[in-house]
Amino acid sequence: MNLKKIFISLAIVFTLAINLLISSPAEALGGSPLSGLIALKNLAKNATPYEDAVTNGKPTLLEFYADWCTTCQGMSSTIEQLEAQYGDRINLVMLDIDDPQWDDLGQKYKVTGIPQYNFLDAEEHKVESFIGQVPQRILAQTFEQLIDN
Repeated sequence: MNLKKIFISLAIVFTLAINLLISSPAEALGGSPLSGLIALKNLAKNATPYEDAVTNGKPTLLEFYADWCTTCQGMSSTIEQLEAQYGDRINLVMLDIDDPQWDDLGQKYKVTGIPQYNFLDAEEHKVESFIGQVPQRILAQTFEQLIDN
């Protein structure tokens, strides 16, 4: 394990421990960084693998993220809601920028900040891209555009 991963892991554990110490149990699981991290991990675990998404003929949302990214954590409940609404018609692919296997895709899609949301049509052409905190209605409109085309 390299030094960067050890440092990131320790930072996450430290942040979670501090949050638990200063929060009530209800706060720790409702709207806190901990709940955002848990939601982000669940999204990543249940996401469509990239290799499947580019071959199954459905439009795709590629989300470039990192576990330590507080905006990624904050957006995770919005993405969960959209995935529940559109998941049967659109792939959700989660790509952790700290995983070197996604470096080439990060360069291909010019990832300059996280979270970065790249919307791809069924032929894998980039239709739209957003970085950072994006209102749910804007993301939903983009999902609708992808589905309609």
